[in-house]
Amino acid sequence: MTTVIDLRNYGRDGLPEGFRQMLIDVHADAYADAMDNEFHQRFPWFVDHWSRMEGFTCVVAFDGDEPTGFAYGAPLRPGREWWRSTPFEPGSGCTSTYAVSEVMVRPQWRKQGISHRLHEALLKDRGEELAVLLVDVTHPKVQELYESWGYEKAGEQQPFADSPMYAVMVRRLHP
Repeated sequence: MTTVIDLRNYGRDGLPEGFRQMLIDVHADAYADAMDNEFHQRFPWFVDHWSRMEGFTCVVAFDGDEPTGFAYGAPLRPGREWWRSTPFEPGSGCTSTYAVSEVMVRPQWRKQGISHRLHEALLKDRGEELAVLLVDVTHPKVQELYESWGYEKAGEQQPFADSPMYAVMVRRLHP
């Protein structure tokens, strides 16, 4: 494994051939122990859903030609910001949100700071006031990690009947 991790940015328009399958393959490796779970088996649907959204962006980390992880998301449409049903009060002027849908790194490359680099590259130069993401409540260390990156827990939601309960995490992008 090389020590240089290359980050590559992608947008909704002009995704390269094989992009979808690359994300699915990284997910299958990252969640290898949980792939018998029906919710995780639906990941291809989530890739299709998010990659069609207006403003979709994705950052993929590569070790040489090998994808090691990725982060992706898209801006939420005003009035359709599902997280605002939580008791969190973001303060005045916070009217737009970028939803971070996925941040994942394959096991072989974890604990090297790659997830933080992916996350920060994804949010770099965003015009929205807030970023929001979900963290499985059974993973408190992941929630603590996001808190160390400036997120606050806004509440909890279960977006799908077969999904885990998630902590809704919100971060101001322009303090």
